[in-house]
Amino acid sequence: MFKLHEIREMIKLIDQSSIQELKLEWEGSKLSIKKSSAPAAEVPVTVAPPQPAVHVQPASVVTSSAPEVQPAAQPEAPKPAEAAAVADEANLHKITAPMVGTFYRAPEPGKPPYVQPGDKVTPNSVVCILEAMKLFNEIEAEVSGEIVKVLVEDGQLVEYGQPLFLVKPE
Repeated sequence: MFKLHEIREMIKLIDQSSIQELKLEWEGSKLSIKKSSAPAAEVPVTVAPPQPAVHVQPASVVTSSAPEVQPAAQPEAPKPAEAAAVADEANLHKITAPMVGTFYRAPEPGKPPYVQPGDKVTPNSVVCILEAMKLFNEIEAEVSGEIVKVLVEDGQLVEYGQPLFLVKPE
């Protein structure tokens, strides 16, 4: 049977994610959570009866000294350094979240992170922990290479498939 704090944690995780519905069966217990598609509060809507059209002839033309409107600025083309960074990123492997949960870089508070940019990893190297429903799941690199960038802040809620690290494969 599910405990109340477990159900509350699941509701909070579902609410903070893009998941619309969760059905779970575990040890004979069944739980179904579905996000409501209706807004939380209803706003009363009033409809005014249609009014007859009234045509008004202008008596005089008034000129305004309103400030000139400048055309919208055109977006700048990417700078060469930015274009190179995007091209380099395409050659990097992304370690992604295998589940929704809370991202932790270290095994426990006050301890050094599992990996930092510049560290070498193997497929079995633990790179972080994802906490889901009070279970702490060690996430492995699944690739050999060098950690280039950590894409998530410690303690941040992550979605399924969200990139966590960029790795330069060997």
